[in-house]
Amino acid sequence: MKLQLALDELPLDEALALAESVLEYVDIIEIGTPFVIARGMEAVRRFRERFQEKKILSDEKIMDGGYFESQLAFDAGADYVTALGVTDILTVKGCLRAAHDSGKALVIDMICVEDLPGRIAELEAAGVKNLAVHTGADQQAAGRQPIEDLKVMKQHARHSAISVAGGINSLTIQQYVDQQPDVIIVGSAITKADDPVLEARLIKTAMLGGAHE
Repeated sequence: MKLQLALDELPLDEALALAESVLEYVDIIEIGTPFVIARGMEAVRRFRERFQEKKILSDEKIMDGGYFESQLAFDAGADYVTALGVTDILTVKGCLRAAHDSGKALVIDMICVEDLPGRIAELEAAGVKNLAVHTGADQQAAGRQPIEDLKVMKQHARHSAISVAGGINSLTIQQYVDQQPDVIIVGSAITKADDPVLEARLIKTAMLGGAHE
């Protein structure tokens, strides 16, 4: 079970410093969508250069231009790129081709997918191997949590690694650990914490206590 740190709103230099401070607890560093919009592939390149021992994910949420947009991230040093599960399957296949050609990986973000079982089957049939449960910030503000969707994903995915994101913190981590996802994604709970190192350590400790590494 891996911990993915989602960096969204911090300026680049502050984000680099924060990632450095919690590095021992983090397995994957995510250049979040707002970060990608603000700084583009520069952020991916800077994190790749600084943290060569860590995996880097570029959260592009691709909806079109699958091959080209994926290749931008892979060329900049990303190990993973994301596309949206609601996009056309042809776009997904383009992303998969880019991942194959680069020796990297595609993660499908399932935010706003209404028929999770049906779409999971279609995506896995196309060759997808990484799926992400995602309750977005606007959905969280309305009181929605990702735990129920995670249960559905775990039930229906046949061979995909499962990630989960959506307001997870040290107080709620155990219920997600109990479902045994492959990756737990945490953003603001760490980046906006009074003590980011303590929060990251508490989350990682809970994950290690319940994970089958």
